[in-house]
Amino acid sequence: MKIITIVGARPQFVKAAALSREFSKHNNIEEIIVHTGQHFDKNMSDVFFQEMEIPKPKYNLNINSVGHGAMTGRMLEGIEKILLDEKPDLLLVYGDTNSTIAGALAAKKLHIKVAHVEAGLRSFNMEMPEEINRILTDRISDFLFCPTETAIDNLKNEGYDNIECEIINCGDVMQDAATFYAQNSKEKAKIANTINFDEFILCTLHRAENTDDEVRLKSIIEALNKIHKTTPIVLPLHPRTKGKIENLNIKLEVKLIDPVGYFDMIELLKKCSLVMTDSGGLQKEAFFFEKNCVTMRDQTEWVELLKNDVNVLVEAKTEKIINAVSLMLNKKSDFSVDLYGNGMACENITKKLLKL
Repeated sequence: MKIITIVGARPQFVKAAALSREFSKHNNIEEIIVHTGQHFDKNMSDVFFQEMEIPKPKYNLNINSVGHGAMTGRMLEGIEKILLDEKPDLLLVYGDTNSTIAGALAAKKLHIKVAHVEAGLRSFNMEMPEEINRILTDRISDFLFCPTETAIDNLKNEGYDNIECEIINCGDVMQDAATFYAQNSKEKAKIANTINFDEFILCTLHRAENTDDEVRLKSIIEALNKIHKTTPIVLPLHPRTKGKIENLNIKLEVKLIDPVGYFDMIELLKKCSLVMTDSGGLQKEAFFFEKNCVTMRDQTEWVELLKNDVNVLVEAKTEKIINAVSLMLNKKSDFSVDLYGNGMACENITKKLLKL
């Protein structure tokens, strides 16, 4: 079986690393990785392939620094050419990026089967580009690999029982990756080992709904500055976020570090006391490493974290953020519940694909 895997952004590299390891155990699976180039900064891209020993992409489309339409269109064109040359049995996409929808569209129009890993997730906010990407990708995929029962419920509520596709609850490949790579993250981490705070909050800030909205961005940074005065905040600053902050001449008074690779992120998660984020994946990773999370968004796809009281939504409101951080820093949570498949997702996906 020849599988083409499309990746383009940090979370996809992590998922691809986990599933590629499982694929490599089977001689009858040939995987070809296509890197769209969506994350082009070396610290946000190349480092993941090097650190995580992901097979080097056979193709790199190097498409970045353009708008949504141009990016998706160029990816669609580039991926289509590759599919025509390689003639795979299946195209596999992860998550909800422009790379995801471009890959799925290119394959579907060439009558190539599409498998969507992380299917069924919904934020119910159509202003998020990611929501549009994931909904459209689900609709044209043949195999919907869902990480949770909530994701399956979402698809059923949208009528997917009446659509020709197969829905599988496989668990979350991110937990597989976190479990495996945490074993040797300390030896491979670099930046995390320089953080000497006895207690600190790990924060990420990059979601367009926050960085592209001046009011939201200023409100979040005001909260971060106030919290940092009592509990240090360590923030690996995304290049795009850095540019937005500089353009608005906003003063950010936290501990800033460069974007980090996956091993450094794992070590930061191990060492921190709390996670603050507007990311999707980091909410789950906080759970994997038994840390409470404050999510600076209006909605989250990972509602099971809210139901289990290990995550709280605070929108982009300064006082709400500050109050939630105070609450979650001191909250003793139960992380023993199995929400994401207990590290068996990659094996479950591979077993299914081998039956095709």
